[in-house]
Amino acid sequence: MRTRTNAFIFNQAVIDLLGSVVILMQTDVPLPDPLPDNAAGWIWCHIWISNFMIIIFYVPSTFNLLALTLERYFAIVYPYKYQITFATNPRLKVGVTMACCWILGVAIKSYTILIVEKTADGKCVSRPISGSTVIGILTVFLQYIIPAAVMLFAYIHTSVELKRQAARVGPVMTMGCSVSSADRPVSNAAPQENLTASLLRARRNVFKTLLVVFATFLVCWSPNQILFLMFNLGWKVKFSDWHFLLTLALVATNSCVNPFIYALKYQQFRNGVRQAFCQGRPSVNSIPYGNDNPTTRTELNV
Repeated sequence: MRTRTNAFIFNQAVIDLLGSVVILMQTDVPLPDPLPDNAAGWIWCHIWISNFMIIIFYVPSTFNLLALTLERYFAIVYPYKYQITFATNPRLKVGVTMACCWILGVAIKSYTILIVEKTADGKCVSRPISGSTVIGILTVFLQYIIPAAVMLFAYIHTSVELKRQAARVGPVMTMGCSVSSADRPVSNAAPQENLTASLLRARRNVFKTLLVVFATFLVCWSPNQILFLMFNLGWKVKFSDWHFLLTLALVATNSCVNPFIYALKYQQFRNGVRQAFCQGRPSVNSIPYGNDNPTTRTELNV
């Protein structure tokens, strides 16, 4: 992954792939009955049957999407601050951000280990915990409402900024085309104008892809999180009803559809998959982590 954006997308793909694999394993892995009275029995109950193994991939996926959105937001809206931030140790900073996505996701959902217990006859049953209502409401805010609100603001502001940039580039390109070759200065103004326009198009393409991913996130996550919030606020919600099970299926679907969105909308993702499976050589136009200068490449990958 040669760009910071691609690195976050790669991390997103890994999270979604692992989550999809665990979903498939949930239906095929046989459970011992009764559960053994040892450490393995504890793991079966508190890690596997509690769905902790699935949930820890859902929430990091949300935080990684948030990190990816903010990375593009600062690159487009605050490009100079963005360059200064990643001027030193860009790989380390990206890696730390990815690690934080995983750590935060696991930490937020760690309470699910405590809501089940293994009985003396080897069964895994749910049990009440003190402060469950507060934990439930706080969880909804941390894993859904706050990330969704931040991403919504970022996409709106980024959209406005891209329109401003397009308005600035348009007149410049028009003026550049009206100048005759005899009057054109010796400098590389025209190539620079073309690079600026290409950079803007590349940014808009990435923005559109991420906007589709964000819209999919809202569609897949909103029903489940709204019902869960209503339950914690006192509404009667039957977790065995079909409509609640459908919301769980939508959340699971979110992990499966993201790679297809990237494959359909993002050319660099398709190129990366081709290189990974066909052992192709990386493009000479790829950008390393520490170089986002548009004048150093002809095919702008941002």
